[in-house]
Amino acid sequence: MSLATRNGPGPVDAPVAPPKVVRQRRMRPGLLGLAVLLIALGGLGAAFAVTSVRATGTYLAVARPVAVGTVLSADDLMSVQVAGGQGLKPVAATEIDDVIGKRAAVTLTPGTLVTRAQLTDKPLLGPDQQQLALGLKPSEVPARTLRPGDKVLLVSTPTKTNDGRTTTSATRFTATVIDSDTPETSTVVVYLAVSVRDVPAVVALAAEQRIALVLTGSV
Repeated sequence: MSLATRNGPGPVDAPVAPPKVVRQRRMRPGLLGLAVLLIALGGLGAAFAVTSVRATGTYLAVARPVAVGTVLSADDLMSVQVAGGQGLKPVAATEIDDVIGKRAAVTLTPGTLVTRAQLTDKPLLGPDQQQLALGLKPSEVPARTLRPGDKVLLVSTPTKTNDGRTTTSATRFTATVIDSDTPETSTVVVYLAVSVRDVPAVVALAAEQRIALVLTGSV
């Protein structure tokens, strides 16, 4: 019991309340671990953002549809800036001169990055095939545009024998379009991959202008 005073004539005995003890809150181990994990994840996120910004580069992308086997030109390509594109191994824009003139090994879709695996220096010749060219009139070409990889059939046209009769039997050869071009003479030149054993007969028919081109499959 302690002595308390008041404004009055004399002292008065009165109880005094003991001071309150404030207990310190203890952090649960689970919450502490969660806080550490969140801090670590935040640091990793910041590091990833910094790395992505540093990895931003200028790469080559496809500007328009390119069919398989097509020789790439500058109009087929465009430069784009990509963050973190190094994981895809795209071709840097500074290497455009090395890409122009190569063939597309696969069909290229506009807006996609160009990679080395999509390009090739080799012609579209299979085993036991040789390349030859046919000069045709526009009306003799079976499609407005022949694309590399298109499958065609070469058919011999009828001819007259010495006694005036017309032959009805026809010889057929399968081939694959490698490329086509229309020079200033308006003659459509079609470059074909033909089996080695068929080359002599096809060349002979072409020299006699007795060959027709039929499109059997388009890429």
